[in-house]
Amino acid sequence: MKGEAAKPTGAFTLVEILMAMAVFGLVMAAIYATWTLILKSKSIGEAVTAQIQRERIAVRVIEEALMSTRSFAADMEHYAFVAENGESAALSFVARLPKSFPRSGRFGDFDVRRVTFSLESGAAYGERELVLRQNPILMDLDKDERNHPLVLAKGVQEMKFQFWDSQSNDWVDEWGQTNQVPKLVKVALRFGSSQHGRLQRQSEVTRMVALPAITVPAIWQVPAQARGGNPTPIPAPAPVPNPQPRAP
Repeated sequence: MKGEAAKPTGAFTLVEILMAMAVFGLVMAAIYATWTLILKSKSIGEAVTAQIQRERIAVRVIEEALMSTRSFAADMEHYAFVAENGESAALSFVARLPKSFPRSGRFGDFDVRRVTFSLESGAAYGERELVLRQNPILMDLDKDERNHPLVLAKGVQEMKFQFWDSQSNDWVDEWGQTNQVPKLVKVALRFGSSQHGRLQRQSEVTRMVALPAITVPAIWQVPAQARGGNPTPIPAPAPVPNPQPRAP
């Protein structure tokens, strides 16, 4: 009796197994690369979103302080409005600040404070920061506030101010009238994040703020009794100008 022919089995050959492992490895590598890219994109997106939020908060803090400006002609030594553009841009003035203003808790009931916004070198090489310092009126900066100011924003490339001059009816880059407060202030902040010495992202935020207060004349601060009992009528503040953009 002749033996029956051997039937083929369902086993895989070594070559087929190696090919299947190679395909599986390629699929896993593609999945890993895709997942890594997703995580990296998510991290970058969250960092950019957080940076944009910090930039908005920084601009909002400057706006809130400017809208609370106070100035008295009889005490310009303490109420001077000082501004400087350039590499060491700074803005300093006195304001009656709300309790919600940053760091108000450490000053207690001293709501009238001098606020100083300045552009300074940051911890990272080549990076500049927008910092805020505060001190109650008639008091000097304490050591902690001087050495550890509140950092409002990092990666600030430029801070620039413009002021509405009622005499020339135009914007000016310098405010030399420190014994007065401007009616309008335009604040521009240019941000830029860098990595390995290369600028990655740039943005610019500009705000125009109308200051609600005027410099109170010295005669208004004198009690009525000292003026013979006849109080001087207080004229209404001049209307805030509404500058129109000039044609190019």
